[in-house]
Amino acid sequence: MINKRRFGIIGEKIAKDYLSHKGYHIIATNFYTKNGEIDIVAKKENYIDFIEVKTRTSDRYGTPASAVNKTKIKHMTDAARVFLRLNKFNKYQIRFDVIEIFIKDGKCKINHIKQII
Repeated sequence: MINKRRFGIIGEKIAKDYLSHKGYHIIATNFYTKNGEIDIVAKKENYIDFIEVKTRTSDRYGTPASAVNKTKIKHMTDAARVFLRLNKFNKYQIRFDVIEIFIKDGKCKINHIKQII
């Protein structure tokens, strides 16, 4: 059995590959601040996307996106403010997304939910 952290890392790798295939440029991964963390920061066209990746084997306890609650959204927006200030991405539109990764029996399903807030 694989531990939760390793399972999450696998999900983030799958999400990065998916985003690259869809034409996104990965700017940063696991961007940490004292107030929060963002799994993936990516750019496509005029958008900077701050992306939370949630990896699960099933939706037995709710969808992966349902785990992105008000507290997590606040942490993401706080971290995004810091990222934007440090990197001067003023000319871009900002979007907060969730990528749900379902891995079961060697199969993978990806659900990219754009603009969660």
